Amino acid sequence: MKKVAVITGTRAEYGLLKPLIRALDEDKDFHLLLLVTGTHLMEEYGNTFKEIEDDGFEIKAKIEDDLNGDSAIAISQSIANALKGFAKTFGELKPDMVIVLGDRTEILAASIAASLALIPIAHIHGGETTEGAYDEFIRHSITKMSHYHFAAAEQYRERIIQLGEDPARVFNVGAIGIDSINNLKLLSREEFEKAIDFKLNKINLLITFHPVTLEKNTAQAQFEELLKALDKLKNVVLIFTKPNADKGGKIIIKLIDDYVLKNRSKAISFTSLGQLRYLSALQFVDIVVGNSSSGIYEAPIFNKPTVNIGERQKGRLMQESIITCKPLAKEIDTAIANALDPKFKSSIRNQKNIFGNGTATHQILTVLKNNFPNSTKKTFYDLTFERNGKINYQ
Repeated sequence: MKKVAVITGTRAEYGLLKPLIRALDEDKDFHLLLLVTGTHLMEEYGNTFKEIEDDGFEIKAKIEDDLNGDSAIAISQSIANALKGFAKTFGELKPDMVIVLGDRTEILAASIAASLALIPIAHIHGGETTEGAYDEFIRHSITKMSHYHFAAAEQYRERIIQLGEDPARVFNVGAIGIDSINNLKLLSREEFEKAIDFKLNKINLLITFHPVTLEKNTAQAQFEELLKALDKLKNVVLIFTKPNADKGGKIIIKLIDDYVLKNRSKAISFTSLGQLRYLSALQFVDIVVGNSSSGIYEAPIFNKPTVNIGERQKGRLMQESIITCKPLAKEIDTAIANALDPKFKSSIRNQKNIFGNGTATHQILTVLKNNFPNSTKKTFYDLTFERNGKINYQ
């Protein structure tokens, strides 16, 4: 049995990885080592490692990053702490492979430690661009440390190859989050209302807003603009999910808490909805609002409009259901009105999904079963260009 370590550091990432974690845990060819870090281990973010245990998984190790604040210094120190913890854990457990998803700081730390320990890395959701967040350069850095790459779209696969990765090790498997949508039994409206202890209204919005980490001190101003726009809506329920531990995130959490306290009849907030409640919410809300990647990947599967605010997700592939606007109350007003327009809702009802068919877990397992890496050595893959600029894959 090959020992495969899967790293998870946030509630959202765990929800995406859960089908793969389950499949590895049940497969006789693999021995799952589930390693938990980041906000999973922080009380202020809900101690979400308990949700992992409730799902029946054994957590093999908890790697504390001791994040203390949301400043650049605090986050840099947390990376150093996580790097030390992962180095020690990998030395003790000696996994044959490490699987990581995305682009967060704790995932960068795990990838550095695995690379130096000569442990092959499989990276999910590489090749994407998010020009407003430091996730952008973290994601591409992890790509260069990884041996296998599982991209969510063909354009992302091509970008990974552009970074010098061998096409034979780069796979377009689609967005892994679709696997859960296809396989999870979601709550009914009545069950959902009971689960959140709140009645839905004529109009319902699901709101997640993160700091734009490559901008200086814009989180408060941008979120206040969003609240101005939301405050004008009538007959509405506002369901806030709080941001992750990003630079500048604490001010958004405070603004959410203050707003909900003053608007208890129409607003509710959650540190973590969890996968079941979050995906169930997407069935019943009218719009997903904010700048979370879930508005790019999951909301379109339900044919729900997304109002994507600002530049955090700039550079990602966008489907027809996504309306992007500047972080200004007037522009957000217009975007929400357009998203609620019956003609717009009708126009996206049958939009084509561009992020796969919900078989990412199966495809990843098939690759790992058929060609498990035994070395981290790799050659930089050079592209050649014809005069018309077309890329030739050698």
